[in-house]
Amino acid sequence: MKVVEVVKHQAMRFVKKCTTREGIFGDYDYKYLFVPEVPFFSKEHKTQPFFGVDADMPIFLGFILGFQHALSMLAGVVTPPILIAGVANLSPQITQYLVSASLIISGLLSMVQITRVRLFKGYYMGTGLLTMVGTSFASIAVVTKAFPMMYESGDCPIAADGTQLPCPDGYGKILASAVICSLLEIALSFTPARILQSVFPNIVTGPVVLLIGTHLIETGMTDWLGGSACHGTDTVCHIGGHDKPWGSAQYIGLGFLVYVTILLSERFGSPIMKSCAVIIGLLIGCIVAAAADYFDGSSIGLAPAATFVWVHTFKLELYGPAILPFLAVRLVLMMEAIGDITATSDVSRQPTEGLLYETRIQGGLLADGINGIISGLGTVTPTSTFAQNNGVISVTKCANLTVGYWCAGFMLIMGVFSKFAAAIVTIPKPVLGGMTSFLFCSVAIAGVKIISTTPFTRRDRFLLTASVLPGMGAILLPNWFEHVFTYKGSNNALKGFFNAIVLVMQTGFAITGFIGVILNQFLPQVGDEAEEIEEVVLETVGSAGQDGRNLYASKENDKLQTFNPNHTSVEYLGTQSSNEHER
Repeated sequence: MKVVEVVKHQAMRFVKKCTTREGIFGDYDYKYLFVPEVPFFSKEHKTQPFFGVDADMPIFLGFILGFQHALSMLAGVVTPPILIAGVANLSPQITQYLVSASLIISGLLSMVQITRVRLFKGYYMGTGLLTMVGTSFASIAVVTKAFPMMYESGDCPIAADGTQLPCPDGYGKILASAVICSLLEIALSFTPARILQSVFPNIVTGPVVLLIGTHLIETGMTDWLGGSACHGTDTVCHIGGHDKPWGSAQYIGLGFLVYVTILLSERFGSPIMKSCAVIIGLLIGCIVAAAADYFDGSSIGLAPAATFVWVHTFKLELYGPAILPFLAVRLVLMMEAIGDITATSDVSRQPTEGLLYETRIQGGLLADGINGIISGLGTVTPTSTFAQNNGVISVTKCANLTVGYWCAGFMLIMGVFSKFAAAIVTIPKPVLGGMTSFLFCSVAIAGVKIISTTPFTRRDRFLLTASVLPGMGAILLPNWFEHVFTYKGSNNALKGFFNAIVLVMQTGFAITGFIGVILNQFLPQVGDEAEEIEEVVLETVGSAGQDGRNLYASKENDKLQTFNPNHTSVEYLGTQSSNEHER
């Protein structure tokens, strides 16, 4: 009888919620979300109610905020499959499919991460927070190095005239290698977060994130100026109805329009516009490009009305040389998840220490590792937690899980309707490059922010110099290590071993990460450097006021800090929530 009563009560609540104005709209000030900051006119700032993780909230508000979260994620989700498909020379049809699959997988895996499931002996899967998941930029740095090696070794086909042909089997090797490396994060998810942070501190992870962003900026700028297909050749770039040389003023202008629109949206936009500034810039760029005949929409008409994962499949096979770089990627994604989950707990007004927090970290890492396997089997490169959603939570003061499920639903819908993916794939390269360059630069700045939390003792400066040198050199001179191993024999195992070393040495963030981890354990703080650290932090306290004291407290308590190679969110933990309560 009690079960029947509970079900009846829940049904009555649901009916009331769906049939009353309070249940549908509530008393939220929706105007606040949409009114921009008009120049020379002051905007009234209102204190909005805070919706906690499990709070009851109006249906329409959940719908609106879920769509806002989806828009804030969209650019980061669709960019990696487009760039990776370009490196593998995949057909437009497969590229469209990969964009759709990335949206679908991101929606499904976000549900896995949001939902907190108890497993055994106090272990969980998922965070139970509004933690969204999307395809990671970190994989691009590995893929852009691995595919040229595959073409050179014969793993990918080349035409008689030297043209690189589509290599779907190579993409399958990337997926399989990434899936195997995801097992590392699953195993490490049962290690206490404090131990992981001591092995991978900010002085190690910061340079890695910086070099990931630095490498990706080159890719974004190449597209901004016309695209990689016509870069460094005597031919012109064919974009829509225009044939211009790479780097022409017209192409630069299109990308610059996107860049300026992002700046104006951030300065004068409403809260929704600020969190979706990159998408607004992309939209304005697309409108102008379409009016100026830079679009070729023929592939949109050929795209199917709907799609799903496994419409296209790829042969899964390990690619040995990519294993070590993908292990480095997995460690980066793991530390990213720790920081992002901590930040999400903070802006959601949940504890950032204690048993609940530790189980959220453990469950989040386990889900992140399992998601890495699911994404690979779903034909998508590794996924990661997204930090930009924390900014949306902070602005809207809504950490409700219902919003996360709405967001995941929107991602699924956008992915299933493949015309949407086809439209994204046809975006002219200069417009896309203007958007991706901004995103990639935000990755590099996130790395700088992480590094800036280091006190910079002599030992720290030496460690950074020694670890960044080979990584930065590999970015500036991409092929610097290719003539070290010149073995041409028939021993494929030995050849694969040499290729693995070459790939690591020419992947800037990977070699920097490995050297940083080793030196961090090998180089001790010498003499009075411990006191020097405290003096530096205290100087920061004196110059930064309350924020400095919060920073000092965070260092004293070994607070985790968040970084995300997919966006710009880098913030000191323990500061925002305390300020919220003071307000």
